[in-house]
Amino acid sequence: MPAVEGPVQDLQWSPISGPLAAQQLGNPLAPRVVFLHGFTQTGNSWKPIAEQIAIAGYHALVIDLPGHGDSAGVRADLRRTADMVATLGGVATYVGYSLGGRVALHLALMYPHLTSFTVLVGAHAGIADDDERARRREADDAVEARLTEVGIEGFVREWVAQPLFGDLVTSEAEFADRTRNTVAGLASSLRLAGTGAQTSLWPRLREVAAPVLAMAGARDEKFAALAEQIAAAVGHGRALVVPNADHAAHLQQPEFVVQTLLTLLPPVRLALIDE
Repeated sequence: MPAVEGPVQDLQWSPISGPLAAQQLGNPLAPRVVFLHGFTQTGNSWKPIAEQIAIAGYHALVIDLPGHGDSAGVRADLRRTADMVATLGGVATYVGYSLGGRVALHLALMYPHLTSFTVLVGAHAGIADDDERARRREADDAVEARLTEVGIEGFVREWVAQPLFGDLVTSEAEFADRTRNTVAGLASSLRLAGTGAQTSLWPRLREVAAPVLAMAGARDEKFAALAEQIAAAVGHGRALVVPNADHAAHLQQPEFVVQTLLTLLPPVRLALIDE
């Protein structure tokens, strides 16, 4: 497989009409894989991986979540976001990172008939303790205040420099994509869909019908532990540690993530014959 270094220039993404900005690539008759990004990113952040999945014969979708990218004007909590993603994605494997992973978990619970497989990267099922969740909400409010204070470019620089992301290098193109976001859009995402605003899903994870793969970077100890807990709580779960990676494991080890996805997805030819 070619090295995953960035979007493949000769592949043509096409827009999809719907409640959120979305693009598609690959064979629309093949099994679908929907990619959901993290906070401050856009659907473009998944394109290097999604393009390899499309090259392998699958139908790839990337979506700008509410408050982000070309969906910057959309305001929605996690449940409403899951509704909109389900409208766009239909029956699919849903792959979500951080914020996108929390959306994917909501979707798996709300739309089990649409979820073939759920893949999480650095995801949280919510804070169970009310006091701890209130403290996280206060922390999210402080992040929103900082965002308003320093503006989008200053905020993105501070955000990607957090120890949580380890030695992750943000390219000029990636920085430019993140700074397409707006202060108002990101602030709404924090208020409506931040971890502090999320109702805990832990009591309901046993209801998740589709298989779940919960991944986390080996150096991201908090989320590696959460991945194990999520995998143990769902009916058909597995945890996987991504070597030499921090929180944004898919950005640091994209080839590992591509190869992992290809082991989970149904064979393209068999899937097409069955249809």
